[in-house]
Amino acid sequence: MVVNVKNLTKVYKVKKTAGFLKDTFYPTFGEVLAVNNISFSIEKGESVALLGPNGAGKTTTMKVLTGLIYPTSGNINVLDFFPFDRKREFLKKIGLVMGNKTSLEWDLTPMQSFQLNKRIYNISESKFNLKIKELSELLSVEKLLNTQVRKLSLGERMKMELISSIIHNPDVLFLDEPTIGLDIISKQKIRDFLREIQRNSEVTILLTSHDMDDVEKVTDRVIVVNEGSIIFDDSMSKLLYKYKNKKYLTLIFTEKVKSFKVKRFGKIVDKKPLSYTIEIKAEEQPKIIAEITEKLPIDDIDIIHVPLEEIIADMFNSSRKILN
Repeated sequence: MVVNVKNLTKVYKVKKTAGFLKDTFYPTFGEVLAVNNISFSIEKGESVALLGPNGAGKTTTMKVLTGLIYPTSGNINVLDFFPFDRKREFLKKIGLVMGNKTSLEWDLTPMQSFQLNKRIYNISESKFNLKIKELSELLSVEKLLNTQVRKLSLGERMKMELISSIIHNPDVLFLDEPTIGLDIISKQKIRDFLREIQRNSEVTILLTSHDMDDVEKVTDRVIVVNEGSIIFDDSMSKLLYKYKNKKYLTLIFTEKVKSFKVKRFGKIVDKKPLSYTIEIKAEEQPKIIAEITEKLPIDDIDIIHVPLEEIIADMFNSSRKILN
């Protein structure tokens, strides 16, 4: 077992606002429950997504697992260490990438930062050179290794951040929004890269992201957290299977069509000037397509399974109703 979390709870103390004088001389504090008694475990080599809306507790959980914050209660074990002890042996075995923060020195080149990591982690010269060559080629950044970090684009910098985080061959790689703000090409490069190293090195990956393409293409298991509690923990295939009875049809028209004419065939989930996307029951697909083709000015129809983004949103809404 690489990660073992039992009854993790994290409560933050938050200062209440009651006016300048009271806040200055008689401050009062309330409590915010960020993570509520959650338990899960992750095996070696698994690639797991930790998902949730803003404020759900996923980033707090990630920070507890990497030793950045101390839990209020619970038993947390990562690689047989209590993370907040921040023992040197533990830190040598993990890698962390946070999409909204940088670990590289802006005035240095990536190679200079990598050289510093080489000394910190006691990596031999031969292994270091081999690793840099392998990783920079996978991410297509060989020609940028000696360019000052501040002169790199966001996508180029994130690729360097990834190299920096895995140059020492960590056992666990924690990724918090690793593709945030990147263009489509850079995102695809990073997803392919993460899949490649996960398969070849058996590194365990724990990912948080709001980009469902990251989740679908990088991970095999999904843990969904909402309002501090786990509402789903299973394989990606089982998550998708729960929604197998639904399909999405994107209808592309030769001319503008009013909403009421489309609504009779299924629930409208997206609308553009010359296209609509509707949700239908999978078993009714042939009949509905035949009717749409006959009665509406169709140019093309794209048939897709329910997007993962919609599935997760539906789970959030369902759990919110139960919790309320």
